[in-house]
Amino acid sequence: MAANSSSTTSKSGGKQSGPPAEQVVATFQKMRQEQRSLASKAAELEMESNEHSLVIDTLKDVDPSRKCFRLIGGVLVERTVREVLPALQTNKEQISKIIESLNSMMRDKGRELTEYRERYNIRLVGEGESEGDMQSQSSASPKDSEGGGPKSGAGVLVS
Repeated sequence: MAANSSSTTSKSGGKQSGPPAEQVVATFQKMRQEQRSLASKAAELEMESNEHSLVIDTLKDVDPSRKCFRLIGGVLVERTVREVLPALQTNKEQISKIIESLNSMMRDKGRELTEYRERYNIRLVGEGESEGDMQSQSSASPKDSEGGGPKSGAGVLVS
């Protein structure tokens, strides 16, 4: 039993050291932020894809020789519908592929986050708390809930 407890305690006082728990939380927060940024980029590209769809649907019914204007690299250029429509369709297809790739990356990051949470027994604030858990947490000192107290071996609490 002494060999087991020595792997989870530091040499000073038998408590888990602060930096590893802080490092676990920091890594978890970084991973969550990466997943959020992937989701944000996917949503942004989804909106752009919808805009492309609207323009493509509008231009389908227009005479192919009609003038239209397209913004390319911040410069408004004059083209014909015949020239612009295929380019828009190609761009929309490329955006869709990127969105699929981002969604795949988000799923992978979600699995990675779940594994990390399970490995370090990370609990989010307000997650999975029953009434008994809430009562015991409200009577616990702030030091215990931050992972610095004797219950710190049970996991890490992340807000």
